[in-house]
Amino acid sequence: AAGLVPAALGSDGAGSVRIPAAWTHLIGIKPQRGRISTWPDAESFNGITCNGPLARTVADAALLLDAVSGNCEGDLHCPEPVDVLSAVGRDPGRLRIALSFKTAFTGTPKRLDPLVRASVVRLAERLAALGHEVVEAEPRYGLVGFSFLPRATAGLFEWSGRVPDPLLLDIRTRHAARNGRLLGGAALRWARSYEEPLRRRVGAIFQRFDVVLSPTTATPPLRIGAMAALSGWQTDRAMIAACPYAWPWNVLGWPAMNVPAGFADPERTLPLGAQFLGPANSEPVLISLAAQLEADQRWYEHRPSI
Repeated sequence: AAGLVPAALGSDGAGSVRIPAAWTHLIGIKPQRGRISTWPDAESFNGITCNGPLARTVADAALLLDAVSGNCEGDLHCPEPVDVLSAVGRDPGRLRIALSFKTAFTGTPKRLDPLVRASVVRLAERLAALGHEVVEAEPRYGLVGFSFLPRATAGLFEWSGRVPDPLLLDIRTRHAARNGRLLGGAALRWARSYEEPLRRRVGAIFQRFDVVLSPTTATPPLRIGAMAALSGWQTDRAMIAACPYAWPWNVLGWPAMNVPAGFADPERTLPLGAQFLGPANSEPVLISLAAQLEADQRWYEHRPSI
């Protein structure tokens, strides 16, 4: 966002490409699971984490995604190739878009900030003006969180063993890794087996719609240091409250991307984001739609003051 590099790669296990993109006025793409190899790991964090590009423009993000896509022998997930480069200049046609504000169940408090909701509604209205059919509709998430937690914490336990000294890790990371040790057996196997029923349940919305539009985060950007002094449980609650919209798509393994959605302040210093969510291998559709909206909104012309 500061212009130090033209594009970058991030890892997205619960939204960590899309969330920073939302809060820094960037394009951020979480591609289909396996689109970018995670070798030497056959998969990352039991399949919930993948790598994806961040860039100022849709074309740059698509170019980087194309450059780094591919698989290594031994990868557990090898999706069929898709053409993301030509999608940038292709008219998406008239798409059916579901406008969604529902969050998956977590058992913790969360509230959509009215500023965020208004910014996503404005994008929805703009998409309708561009000729798309936009209707409020909600995916049926069910108990998707029960498939996420064992996979995330068991993956964290595995990764924590790679550091030369566990004391180098934040105490919250060490506590979460211990939970992963407990959940890495039967709970993890159940979580993996539950993924396909979840895909059928959530994916039913794509029988009626081509794309789901939702907030990327529930709040504007947090203040620096807002979570620094929190306990592990307090940190989890704060993260879920701020960012409850991104992580279900990691369980499903499907593509999602953030696009800029305006600002939370009149000075235009606190960016907001919206995300396009699609079914398996839908990166070309999401990129084509984002490029059309970008041509209309011209997000890339706004840069942070330095």
